[in-house]
Amino acid sequence: MRERGSPKMTESRAKRGVSRWIAAAGFAAAILIAAPSAQAQDNAARKILKTMSDYVAAQKVISLTYDSNIEVLTVELQKLQFTSSGQLTLSRPDRLRASRSGGYADVEFVMDGKTFTVHDRANGAFAQSAAAGTVDQVIARLRDEYFVEAPGADLLLSNSYATLTENVIQATHIGHGVIDGVECDHLAFRTEDTDWQIWIEIGQRPIPRKYVITSKAVTGAPQYTLRIKEWKTDAAIAANTFTFTPPANAKKLDFKALAQIDEVPAGTIMGATK
Repeated sequence: MRERGSPKMTESRAKRGVSRWIAAAGFAAAILIAAPSAQAQDNAARKILKTMSDYVAAQKVISLTYDSNIEVLTVELQKLQFTSSGQLTLSRPDRLRASRSGGYADVEFVMDGKTFTVHDRANGAFAQSAAAGTVDQVIARLRDEYFVEAPGADLLLSNSYATLTENVIQATHIGHGVIDGVECDHLAFRTEDTDWQIWIEIGQRPIPRKYVITSKAVTGAPQYTLRIKEWKTDAAIAANTFTFTPPANAKKLDFKALAQIDEVPAGTIMGATK
């Protein structure tokens, strides 16, 4: 047994002290290195998203087709997915025509600068309301007054960046991905209630190609997915593109009376993400 304070014991303790100091210093250095890296990721993601927002806002005419999926949970906690397809034509600042067809709804939205129409084609009914203002203003009004949601519409707003990044607490540039053969930047964002991802085309045309919203507030974290298939900014627009002519025998109803214009069928649905 060595005596206390012997050279051997003192050397051993010194080595352990140095080792602990090196480990602590290394841990601190790792934190210092990781922080700028996380900040750089956040800045890169926001910069790419802002570039997309500015580019889309600068397009006066947009024509596109899309597929959308929405996941829901049944009361038995079975996850189901419902799929729709549609097309959209936008002419800034105040004209829009969009359609969505799925297994449970066939709906058309038309805005001509003065009137907004929701046409339930499957049931031969429509509702109309005065719609003076921009497309942005009418979309906000539909959500606030009539609870009509259109998650993908956020991508087309004149300042989509501000809307999309509201309440964002984390942004990450994940890397690259390929959507329909097109290389894209893959970005991921987080808020308290939702996570969302977006794939933006790389190059001279930074358009959104895919958009996924995950609801963290619902059991099973169901997702809404939008996939943009065809995007044009030079498409010729017919004179009657934004004109709604009611079909013969179509019934004019109040917005609240339009029974089935959602992507999800009525029934034993426990939760859905929009």
